[in-house]
Amino acid sequence: MVVGIDKAVSATNPVVSSVKKTPPSDSVINLARGDPTMYQPYWRRMGDKCTVVIPGHDLMSYFSDPGNLCWFLMPELDDAIRRLHRVVGNAVIDDDRYVVVGTGSTQLFQAVLFALSSPHNPDNEPLSVVAAAPFYSSYPEETEFLHSGLYKWAGDAYSFDKDGAYVELVTSPNNPDGTIREAVVNRDGGKLIHDLAYYWPQYTPITGKADNDIMLFTFSKATGHAGSRIGWAICKDKEVAAKMVKYIELSSIGVSKEAQLRAAKILNVIAEDCANPGPEKEENFFEYGHRLMSDRWEKLREVVKRNGVFSLPKFPRDFCTFMGKDTDPSPAFAWLKIKDGLDCDNLLREFKIITRGGTNFGVDSDYTRISMLSPDDEFNLFLERLATIKGTMNGNY
Repeated sequence: MVVGIDKAVSATNPVVSSVKKTPPSDSVINLARGDPTMYQPYWRRMGDKCTVVIPGHDLMSYFSDPGNLCWFLMPELDDAIRRLHRVVGNAVIDDDRYVVVGTGSTQLFQAVLFALSSPHNPDNEPLSVVAAAPFYSSYPEETEFLHSGLYKWAGDAYSFDKDGAYVELVTSPNNPDGTIREAVVNRDGGKLIHDLAYYWPQYTPITGKADNDIMLFTFSKATGHAGSRIGWAICKDKEVAAKMVKYIELSSIGVSKEAQLRAAKILNVIAEDCANPGPEKEENFFEYGHRLMSDRWEKLREVVKRNGVFSLPKFPRDFCTFMGKDTDPSPAFAWLKIKDGLDCDNLLREFKIITRGGTNFGVDSDYTRISMLSPDDEFNLFLERLATIKGTMNGNY
């Protein structure tokens, strides 16, 4: 395959020409990260509704709620999390479920691995941790980072055939390919962790309340506030929740109260707007996010269709209980495949587009993951550059 630059494409392509133009630039576009800065215009529009003022004498104690199992969880955040899940309808959050807050879902992932693998018998091998490929690229590194004797990364769940206890990570919608996932291994001795970071209405139809033993959510992907480093787990089992709390206690002595209060304020603003719509109210955050993501996916699909070099997954339309209508999935990442088995990531780097190649996710290099969450100017420049790539079938580029 020869891939070249078609200088006329961006001028004649109605998808590219209809978006906001970015001046020609030699800058590198980094779409390898899932940094959700695309939501900034919405929050800027909200003005002071989400402002939190904290006096210098406040929040000085380690303790937030000494009577709670998760003693460092601010009651305000606990209430806001439960309220938002009830409004959206994406998770069972009954009073008998335990909420554990962490410094992002990354810390919670380590905490839940500790909880599920301890106490550890030194005569046994470490607990195997698996996920179905393509899996989130950080799972292997995060699992192996501490060189723990309690657990180890055991690779693709589709090829896992070892007897005994194991942990399977189920990410749904999946990162990187946006598909709805269920457990693959399904054998005795298995424990499941459901990573539901993207189970929000802007990314996928909400088809029911998730009701899994351990569910992980993150503030960064729900609202775009990645810098606050807030995540939460919803657990059915008290012992598992208690062990997670112990891990966080020993690793960071809790979670920043300032970040928790900010998260609580923002989650409550979203929940209030969603629960009490009025005839003159503007679209709520999830309606805004869904409109923006749908628009981006429509433009990307049109560019991919026209250049004939790449392909994208197709997703089934489904009824969203939150929106009250059928909606199309609009994942946070585009799982792009190049034709003829070429290296997709390396090709895009030739055009100064940085992505995360398929080998990081346990699959071949003809796939790459592209963030759909960048600011408008970066996303539009990405579309323009992608539209200039064309191919003819002769085996090289």
